[in-house]
Amino acid sequence: MKRSLPRLVYADPQGRIYDHPFLTMAGMSGPEAVLPDPVELIPLPGGSRLFTIPNTPPIAWDNRSRRFIAVDRVPGLRGSPQAVSAFMAPGYARALLPACDYSRKEVHLPLWSYTAVGWDEEQDCFVVAATQVDTNQNWNPEKYDDRLLDPLVRKRLAELPNNRLLEQLARCAIDYHCFAAKNLFFRRWEAPLPTSPVCNSACLGCISLQASDYCPSNQERLGFVPTPEEIVELALPHLDEADEAIVSYGQGCEGDPILQTPTIAEATRRLKAATSRGTVNFNSNGSLPDRVSELCDAGMDSFRFSLNSALEERYNAYYRPKGYGFAQVTQSLKIAKQAGRFTMVNYLISPGVSDAPDEVIALCSLIAETGLDMLQLRNLSIDPDYYNRAMGVTSRGIGIYPLLQRLKQEFPRLQFGYYNRTRENFFPPGFETGWPIS
Repeated sequence: MKRSLPRLVYADPQGRIYDHPFLTMAGMSGPEAVLPDPVELIPLPGGSRLFTIPNTPPIAWDNRSRRFIAVDRVPGLRGSPQAVSAFMAPGYARALLPACDYSRKEVHLPLWSYTAVGWDEEQDCFVVAATQVDTNQNWNPEKYDDRLLDPLVRKRLAELPNNRLLEQLARCAIDYHCFAAKNLFFRRWEAPLPTSPVCNSACLGCISLQASDYCPSNQERLGFVPTPEEIVELALPHLDEADEAIVSYGQGCEGDPILQTPTIAEATRRLKAATSRGTVNFNSNGSLPDRVSELCDAGMDSFRFSLNSALEERYNAYYRPKGYGFAQVTQSLKIAKQAGRFTMVNYLISPGVSDAPDEVIALCSLIAETGLDMLQLRNLSIDPDYYNRAMGVTSRGIGIYPLLQRLKQEFPRLQFGYYNRTRENFFPPGFETGWPIS
């Protein structure tokens, strides 16, 4: 028996969410409305949230007229319906954007990732167009209880009253609810080491520096460069004592750490001399290959370089690089891989852009050229319509799920994921057979 497609969900002017009695859920790939493929639909993951797209009518599939329609009115609803979007829990790559009439959107949407959502009457649950790409449960929101966190923050601040980096991370943990910062105080898993108040990119979706009258950033950027002593004072106990210990340079509350390479290299040398435990990771735009070489020499274990596109024109349109180009990023990937380091690309996913036919060809070429180990599939947090226009996308992509299938077929050793890994799990058993890999 053929299952029916999920229903449209919409919100009333007060934000209450309903499912439509007969209209079908749609999604968008780039600027085109599409029907979700059943393989793309999964129950809304726990820890996800639903948002309205204010004063913007949803688009649905009308099976009676066999066409997509903008839903301006719903019988019995006082006022106009609003489109609804899901912001998914980590570990899931979205397959479709929310379907709505973006031409009538009146506000620039804040820096969240927006995913198509519907209501499945047979399963009695919300469903999203997405696929799971990482099963690591360390980042489950249920594991971050602020009632346990607060006394730990107070204790650590009292122990190290003069460490500016600790003060910054206390703010990140308490005010910004950064899970990585919370891990530092829980002394477990991956903890952050922000170092750079400056950046040589001006990303459209930067979450730490935006014009406040345009699209406010999610948090305030770090305002100083910590000393190697401040870094080691926090990182060494974490590496020595935490379960599945990782410390990572390059966080959402800073610019790019590659501009602070001398400080980071010195801190990393000290950490490697003091302990053989744990993993030291570097997240960056990869703009300065010589500095990647310096960090390899200092003992960095893994590198994650961020890309929104493997095409230089789209990369430049999003990152707006200052004093470097796409060729330097590619070279950094090669240097890290040739040095025997675990290399990842933080691939910022947006359906219709990431799976555009020309993008797929370019991404395959980049993987073949660099031999990178993992694609971390992160949902790009940005207004979808704004991003599509900035990238010059005018048609649908091949589909995120088919993209992953093609990559796995062409590059069986390429891993998919969402999170950084410990050294012991760089190449887990079975990683060549499919996804997700824990």
